Amino acid sequence: MDQQHFDPTQIQVESTTPRIWEQEQSFQEVMADQLRHAPWLALSIAVHVLFGLILWSIKGEPALKKTKTVFQQEKIEEQEEIEEEEEEEEEEEEEEVPEEVPLQDAEVVEEEDVTDDIEEMDEQQEVDSALESDSTNDVIGIGGGAGGKFGGRRGGRGRLKGRGGRQTAESIKAGLEWLKNHQDDDGKWSTSEFMKHCPGDDRCGGAGNPVNDVGVTGLALLAFLGDGSNMRGGVYKDVVKKGVLWLTKQQSKEDGLIGQESGHTYMYNHAIASLALIEAYGLSAKNPILRPRAQKAINYIQRARNPYKVWRYFPQDGQNDTSVTGWMVFALKSAGEFGLKIDKDALKFSEAWFEEVTDPSTGQAGYMKRGEPSSRKAELMDKFPASKTESLTAVGALCRIFLGQDPDSKDHKVILTAADTMLRKPPVWNTSDGSIDFYYWYYGSYAMFQIGKSHWKQWQKYLISALVKTQQKQGHLKGSWDPVSAWGEDGGRVYTTAIGVLCLEVYYRYSRLLVR
Repeated sequence: MDQQHFDPTQIQVESTTPRIWEQEQSFQEVMADQLRHAPWLALSIAVHVLFGLILWSIKGEPALKKTKTVFQQEKIEEQEEIEEEEEEEEEEEEEEVPEEVPLQDAEVVEEEDVTDDIEEMDEQQEVDSALESDSTNDVIGIGGGAGGKFGGRRGGRGRLKGRGGRQTAESIKAGLEWLKNHQDDDGKWSTSEFMKHCPGDDRCGGAGNPVNDVGVTGLALLAFLGDGSNMRGGVYKDVVKKGVLWLTKQQSKEDGLIGQESGHTYMYNHAIASLALIEAYGLSAKNPILRPRAQKAINYIQRARNPYKVWRYFPQDGQNDTSVTGWMVFALKSAGEFGLKIDKDALKFSEAWFEEVTDPSTGQAGYMKRGEPSSRKAELMDKFPASKTESLTAVGALCRIFLGQDPDSKDHKVILTAADTMLRKPPVWNTSDGSIDFYYWYYGSYAMFQIGKSHWKQWQKYLISALVKTQQKQGHLKGSWDPVSAWGEDGGRVYTTAIGVLCLEVYYRYSRLLVR
């Protein structure tokens, strides 16, 4: 048998290396060829992609939440610091403010838009002040630790309410409930027809003059805002939203006046309604929908002031009085607190006015000149003698403090002199001697609270006795006060109840501005 010779060169081995004429094959074709020979590779890629998507979806959601939280913190910090920034801007534009501040087209909000936006606002939880100490601050606009002038309505509200005692807190609650139950569906409080909300067999009495509906609605709103509710949150959020919406509908798109230009009370109405609109704007996280409305209201006030003087019943009528000026000062100060543009000269001339009409020996402020008593309707002068009240003295003292005067300063000791004068006529509920004056008690309570010490301790005892004990306790009247004061016939039961609640909110509505 012939032995075959083994030739290794004859062995054919199939190579996986691409031939030279096949090396032009594309990357996609190579991958496709590999996947055809190895299906497990495709499966592995698919699994890895799916697993990556799952991990991304799990980790992505917390990242979004974290971003949202950071945004909210930045927003809060901006609210607390914006006052200082706005002050700097105001100084630069000080000379231009007395004229109408033009609103750019982008800022103009049509009435329909205001209605829609106000009604669709989502509830936002109020953020409590980070600092709730009892300490106060000597910088106006910073009080209650860190909450600003209005800080007591936020984080420290519950604690500060306790200072008035359980009965005071219950009285405030009852008053707000009465106001809520007598608000019209369109948002206003009718001075003359509020009793239509009463049951047929238990109707409330005490109608007022409907010409004051704008001002009285503003007072009622201030009472709810003072208790901590606003357009974004709070127990009475819906009440506030309806009231604010009604006020915006009463405002002229041309000049910013809220209400009708008639009678001698419309400047009062505009000032009080403006203050309510400004607080609603500022306390509702500076609602951008309300900003142009609030600014136009302030612009009207600034144009109405007499050159080098203050205000009275009509724009630039050449006459000035302490009562109207008091409301204007508070509207301007609140506007400045919330970053609206104000004329600082208006505040300077207001301060000069109070100096002009105040008797330094008694602290008494005059009506249109030094020594002139408070105004009264001719038919009510005997029933409510002006000698029974120190309402203008209270207006002057409180405005001085909010304009930056320190009662302990040697230059402003007239404030303590005024406080001594007011203590000689404290709040007393006496229906026979004509001394009931809610207007006086309102300004007097806030002035005494700011002054503090023994003046406030004495005053608050009279205040609680005069208001808490005389508030209606039964039936549909429960929570209201009878309109038996000097201005009760004008504002009616709604007026006395709203301003009565505001008196009792003195413990937390404004923070103390001065360390005493």
